[in-house]
Amino acid sequence: MSNPQEIVPGAAVTLHFSLSLPDGTEAISTFGEEPLRFVMGDQTFQPGMELALYGLKAGDEQTLTLTPEQAYGEPEPGLVHRLPLGDFGDMAPEPGQIMSFALGEAGETMGIIRAVEGEEVVVDFNHPLAGHEVVFRVQILSVESAEPRNEDDLQTGQSPE
Repeated sequence: MSNPQEIVPGAAVTLHFSLSLPDGTEAISTFGEEPLRFVMGDQTFQPGMELALYGLKAGDEQTLTLTPEQAYGEPEPGLVHRLPLGDFGDMAPEPGQIMSFALGEAGETMGIIRAVEGEEVVVDFNHPLAGHEVVFRVQILSVESAEPRNEDDLQTGQSPE
């Protein structure tokens, strides 16, 4: 096949990417590290970020500024909680600090300390990039076609060639 494979739903993609704020503050980057390999539609990226990848091919590079709605959404007030200072034990939480919180059998999640008010700590469990425009930069390294995993995926009744 002479035409390079385009990114489509179910394609296996290997890429480098970075997320940063419009002022250049980098939040995450795989450039200079191991690339990321994932399958389109597996929820590795937010839906708006996945949309930005469709149609790209190996060798393509793209930089887009995504609105909060396209990236991590607007902050949800219901994800900001007041916790008793005593829950932090010997730790002295400080505004701006990012901490891991146990969720029991559900694993853990990250929270940002927004304030310490007397005996309460205000913790924001929204994604740190929620409410922000995000600069999404990608370099596509490889794209492999989506192939049926089993006979249930073959809807045409024809044998693969």
